Amino acid sequence: MSSKLKSLTRWSIAPARHVETALTPKVNVLRGLAARATTPLLPDDYLKLLHPLWTARELRGEVVDVRTETEDSATVTIKPGWGFSADYQPGQYVGIGLRVDGRWHWRSYSLTSIPLRDNKLLTITVKATPEGFLSTHLVNGVKPGTIVRLAAPKGDFALPDPPPPKVLFVSAGSGITPLMAMLRSLKARGQRPDIVHVHSAPSADSVIFHDELRELEATQPGYRLHLQLTQQDGKLELEHIGRLVSDWRDRQTWACGPVAMLDAVEAVWEAAGRRDDLHTERFAIARTDKGGEGGTVTFEISDKTIDIDGATSLLEAGEKVGIQMPFGCRMGICQTCVLPLESGYVRDFRSGDEHGAGDRINTCISTASGDCTLKI
Repeated sequence: MSSKLKSLTRWSIAPARHVETALTPKVNVLRGLAARATTPLLPDDYLKLLHPLWTARELRGEVVDVRTETEDSATVTIKPGWGFSADYQPGQYVGIGLRVDGRWHWRSYSLTSIPLRDNKLLTITVKATPEGFLSTHLVNGVKPGTIVRLAAPKGDFALPDPPPPKVLFVSAGSGITPLMAMLRSLKARGQRPDIVHVHSAPSADSVIFHDELRELEATQPGYRLHLQLTQQDGKLELEHIGRLVSDWRDRQTWACGPVAMLDAVEAVWEAAGRRDDLHTERFAIARTDKGGEGGTVTFEISDKTIDIDGATSLLEAGEKVGIQMPFGCRMGICQTCVLPLESGYVRDFRSGDEHGAGDRINTCISTASGDCTLKI
């Protein structure tokens, strides 16, 4: 894969035990000194009694506002606690952990706030989906004052500073969210590259940030917007992108949206020999018919087992029995979820390759191919 082709998901984050690496060295030193003075308790045990955000053991935040964007989406504003660095890149995502009914649920969402600005507050804009438990809760159920866990911003789907002179954005649905962070950051910096933005949605009412996009179109020099409202205009035909953007081959392109749209984008750019100019962000992995047979998964250290079918990932299996599994992108890219396979066989969703005992496997894209054991 070209270093310029970026393809990461936004559906999960590393758990709390991996979050500590995001703390600054200064914070860790202070925590170490304080721990010696408060043994056998860590300073966090005292600090959290005073304020829920005063902890160096994990990154935390407090929900301060939830604002409706469309019928099924909302912007959640979060005040991060001690140790969180706001020096992220527009387009990156942040991990969110939320306790619901006694269980922590983890996902990652695009940051829509501007780095090092916005009064040190973070915003994520979330679209509720039928299969998305946490997204639905964030849009419809989370209240100001709720404490969440955070992971440091990550992701290679980011706009460089300074930006290229000519840019093409292609998005659909909630794929607008990382691109909005880029647009807002460019405006805040006073940078004015030549941008063409093609966005697809069923109707004007379903376009997240509709009014803000129209305002940018009217006031921001160099920004041109094409809204493809599919209920009246029909499906966006990317194989004919030249009809909308005649010079698309001359532009660095950032594309984010559903799997089918991104598959089409990649095919068109590949055929034109422009794949190195394309940066993509996938919010979900398309599971193929290359799954395993299913079986009983044993988590050796946790002493838990679960029977799964060949379409359920080992990561999901662990989460179902309450294990805090390590994970990052949930796409088999970031390697955060890698664990050793103690026994048995597993199969990779994407390639169909089978792995046996002793192999280190990506639990987010592997499923059981018969009974197997993981050391966690």
